[in-house]
Amino acid sequence: MSGQGCCIGPGAGAPVGEAEHVAAVEAVMPATEAVQAELRARLTEIPGGIFEMGARTSTYPGDLDAPRRKVRISPFLMSPVAVTNADYARFVEATGYRTLAERFGWSFVFHLALSEPARFPNSPPGLRWWRQVEGATWAAPEGPGSTWEGRADHPAVHLAWYDAVAYCRWAGLRLPREAEWERAARGGKARLKFPWGNQREPGGVHRMNVWQGRFPDENTAEDGFIGTAPVTAFEPNGYGMMNMTGNVWEWVADRYGPRPAPGRMPERDPEGPAEGTARIQRGGSFLCHESYCDRYHVHSRTRNDPDSSTSNAGFRVAADL
Repeated sequence: MSGQGCCIGPGAGAPVGEAEHVAAVEAVMPATEAVQAELRARLTEIPGGIFEMGARTSTYPGDLDAPRRKVRISPFLMSPVAVTNADYARFVEATGYRTLAERFGWSFVFHLALSEPARFPNSPPGLRWWRQVEGATWAAPEGPGSTWEGRADHPAVHLAWYDAVAYCRWAGLRLPREAEWERAARGGKARLKFPWGNQREPGGVHRMNVWQGRFPDENTAEDGFIGTAPVTAFEPNGYGMMNMTGNVWEWVADRYGPRPAPGRMPERDPEGPAEGTARIQRGGSFLCHESYCDRYHVHSRTRNDPDSSTSNAGFRVAADL
């Protein structure tokens, strides 16, 4: 699919079929029981219960994040942080997995991350801030000559949905369902915009990594970061989850599509539509700004093709309790 905004990446549009992506995922050999137990031990238990999911009204009706509806969630486990570059490097070293960006030969990079944006003139229509960069991957986030080293504790990016699922197969974990993700993001609070409350910067203190300045050409970095931030850069919420808003968009398991209308009885452990191509991403990214892409709230969602990769998209992992 085509891109929709500042913090939403354009679809890859590569001529590789779903069957080949699925085959690449299924070829991944799971890690040893010891490694999987180690990775599972990093997760935090999120309590079950009923909560209100979504927003009262939607800023972007196409996001289908309104109205609110009650959902009942069983207890589950989720990572307090996004999968880091160090985590993904360990997975790749163990399995030899090649991401979709590596197989396609390119990915989308935000223009201000490039030392010479003019060298990369190809952009999707109407999205001049996204540049198609040959050789941009999770290991070379700005293309050839760049490296993730020095950013070991930053979220791994340039990862398509299939790349996230491949990691989960190795780790013995899974992507969170969308309702689980929002339950964890809210941290036990109800009807609030952010994991900590309704003020974006309570007391003038930045609580997440988003855009300050004039999008898309001037980022004043008042929160301390131009691009991604370390996964532990800001205070955790009430459930111990960090960076649930801002930093990078996070893939979840669900397909994108219409959700059931609110009913008297809460949905129980919803898994999203059974059909559809696009997958959901949650939480916003370091590119979100109120002037153009006000999607950095706990209820915010967007969608993208599962083969799309960008410099602001990552994921975190979950597991059944």
